[in-house]
Amino acid sequence: MGGSFAPLAHPAFRWLFGARVTTMAGNAMAQIALVFAVRDVTESVTTLGLVVAARSAANVLFLLWGGVVADRLPRQLVLVGSSAVSAASQALLAVLVLTGAVSIPAFVVLAVVNGMSSAFSLPASAALAPQTVPAEQRQRANALLRLGRNSSMIAGASLGGLLIAFAGPGWGLAVDALSFALAGLCFSFVRVAAAEVPAGHRPGALSELRAGWAEFVSRTWVWVVVVAFTFVNAAYAGGTMVLGPVLADTVMGRETWGFVLAAQTAGMVAGALVALRTRMRRPLLFGAVCVVAFAFLPLALALRPEPWLLMVAAFACGLCQEQFGVAWETSLQQHVPQDRLARVYSYDMLGSLVAVPLAQLAVGPVSGVAGITATLLGCAALPVLAAVAMVLSRSVRSVGNTPVVLSSR
Repeated sequence: MGGSFAPLAHPAFRWLFGARVTTMAGNAMAQIALVFAVRDVTESVTTLGLVVAARSAANVLFLLWGGVVADRLPRQLVLVGSSAVSAASQALLAVLVLTGAVSIPAFVVLAVVNGMSSAFSLPASAALAPQTVPAEQRQRANALLRLGRNSSMIAGASLGGLLIAFAGPGWGLAVDALSFALAGLCFSFVRVAAAEVPAGHRPGALSELRAGWAEFVSRTWVWVVVVAFTFVNAAYAGGTMVLGPVLADTVMGRETWGFVLAAQTAGMVAGALVALRTRMRRPLLFGAVCVVAFAFLPLALALRPEPWLLMVAAFACGLCQEQFGVAWETSLQQHVPQDRLARVYSYDMLGSLVAVPLAQLAVGPVSGVAGITATLLGCAALPVLAAVAMVLSRSVRSVGNTPVVLSSR
C-alpha cells in the first residue's frame, strides 16, 4: 500500500486533498440540512423541489462557462474565489435559519448563488488534480481523492444527521459554510505551474466550446452514456433526494436518513477499494451493468422503508455507483485527447445534470397525483432501463481498457 500513498508526498496534492475532503464533508452535512430547513418552513414537496432545483439549474447554466474560466485563469485562484462565495452564501443562510428569519425566496436566491459558484469549482478542481502530481502518479492520486471524498461524506452525513436531529438544520448549514472557508484556505496554498498558452494563439471561448462539442459527439459511446445518465440522475435527484427526506419526516426519522446516506457513501468507499484491485477488459460494459443497482434504494423506499433494508440497499447502490464512476473516468481519460478532455467532461456534466432541476420541480406534482410509492417505483425503473440501453449499444460494449494514442489538435 506504500506506493498508493505516494501522491501525498507532493505538497500541492496534499493541499488539494485537504480542500476537497473538507468541502465534501460539509456538503454531505448541508445536503441533509437544506431539505429539513425547508421542511421546517413548509411541508410542500413542490416547494422543496423548487429550492433544490434552483441550485441545480444555476449549476447547469454556468457549468460550461466555468470550464472556460478554469482553462483561462489559474485554477487554484478560481477555486479560492468559488469557495469564498459558497462560504458567504451558506453562512448567510445559516444565520437566517437559526434566527427564524428565513423565507422561501431567500432559500431560492441563496441556492442559486451556491449552485453558480459550484459550476466554476467543479471543472477547476477536476483539471487541477493532474497538475499536482507527476504523470505516472495520476491514477493513484485520483483513487486517493475518491477515497478521501467518500470517507469524508460518510463522516459528514452521519454527523449531519445527528447534528440536525438534535440541534437543528441551521447548525448543519453553518458547518458547511466553515468547510468552504477552510477549503478556500487550502486551495490558496496549492502551487502549480501555470499553463503556457501564447496569448496570440488562444482561441475564443465559443471556439473552445465548439471544439469540445465536436469531440463529445464524435464517439457514440460517450453520448449514449451521457443520455442514459440524464434519466438516471433525474430519477435519483427527484425521487431519492426529494422523496427520501419526505419519508424520513413521516416514517423513519431524520437521523435515520443521515445514516442511510452514510451507508451509501460507505458503499462508495468499498467500491473504490474494489476498483483499485480489479482490471476489466471491458470496464465500461461492466460499469453499465452495475447501473441496475441504482434502482435498489428507491425500490426499498417504495416497498419496505425499514432502516436496515434502506442501509443495505444504499450500500449496494454506492458500491456499484463507484464501479461505474471509475470505469467511466478511466474510459474517458484513455480514449479522449488530453487537450480536449476537460471540455468533454463539461459536456458530460451538463448532459448528466440538465434534467435534474426539472425532475426536482416535477416530483412534487407527480407524487401528488400518482402517490409517493408509484413515483418511487418509476424512479427505480429508470436506471434499469438506462442500463439495458447502454448494454445494448455496441459502441459501449466495445470500449476496452487499453489507452488509445491520440494526437493533440
